[in-house]
Amino acid sequence: MGTSWERLANEPILDIAPYEPGKPIEEVERELGIAGAIKLASNENPLPPPPGVLEAMRQVLGNLNRYPDGSGYYLRHALAKRHGVSPDAIILGNGSNELLELVARTFVRPGEEVVLPHPSFVVYPSIVQSVGGIRVVVTLRDYRVDLPTMAHAITPLTKLIFIANPNNPTGTIVTAEEVEKFLAETPDRVIVVFDEAYYEFAQGPDFPDSLGHVRQGRRVIVLRTFSKVASLAGLRVGYAVADPDCIALLNRTRAPFNVNTLAQVAALAALEDDGHARITLAMIQAGIQTLCRAFDQMGIKYVPTRANFILVELPEAGRVYHQLLRAGVIVRPMMSFGLERALRITVGTPEENARLIEALRTVLGKEAKRG
Repeated sequence: MGTSWERLANEPILDIAPYEPGKPIEEVERELGIAGAIKLASNENPLPPPPGVLEAMRQVLGNLNRYPDGSGYYLRHALAKRHGVSPDAIILGNGSNELLELVARTFVRPGEEVVLPHPSFVVYPSIVQSVGGIRVVVTLRDYRVDLPTMAHAITPLTKLIFIANPNNPTGTIVTAEEVEKFLAETPDRVIVVFDEAYYEFAQGPDFPDSLGHVRQGRRVIVLRTFSKVASLAGLRVGYAVADPDCIALLNRTRAPFNVNTLAQVAALAALEDDGHARITLAMIQAGIQTLCRAFDQMGIKYVPTRANFILVELPEAGRVYHQLLRAGVIVRPMMSFGLERALRITVGTPEENARLIEALRTVLGKEAKRG
């Protein structure tokens, strides 16, 4: 027997568990022999891309034999105009997840520390471990990212701090006032990454102006995505905004042609369609109210959300998840986040929300009889 593959691998990756996404609809239907399943597991926009986005993609189908624009010139310039920054302050990624990896690969040396919240986006720990960094985990307080404790966790070895705002899976935010105080306490040698995948859902006077901190020259990187409000999760396109010197360094580690042609033209068209965003945000806000009323009626505890998903607490979360699955309703169990008694439910269309509520009533009625 020859040398095993594991002996050839970089040691830091051996303890990393592969990411487990929410189950695809087709897989659930195939495994359970059912049809018409709905997916409320992955925090996607339940609405398809608008017609203008689909038409923009159709117009470039004949050019797919050519490599995409390697710098994403037109999309970066459109984003720069919208956000009031230089195009050199923006880098595109194959989803914001790739940008998280770029940041860690560019700035974290083996043995340096990265402070991150828990529970939060599950890829943070694996990204840190993959580059030989040391994870410094700070537990949430009342389901919110605990910025004061994160500030106290900074040591001479700290290089990065990851902050998901709103936080996934809790849907809670840190406020503008809290962020201002936190940044004032953070040394200039420490890079703060604001992962704002759900920021559109959280807008309000208390939500931080993270791009304002970039414009002020603070040591921050802001990540955003077209996967949520823009309905482009299947195309994988995100972006980072930071000081141009930071972006220049990230470009050194970015793979060539990392954002494909369809993703670029779709994102550009999505930027020009504010109507789709307004429709989405109104639908999600109405859906949150509908679901929370139903949860209150059923006696289900939940975390008030500023995102497009709701974290609910259930004593038999695992059993409820599987029974919902058999009913054709896919939600996300939270074991991988360290929350054994919780489910994360994406807000869907009115019809999907109604079906979830009906299925939950049925399942919880069975649980009550079982008890």
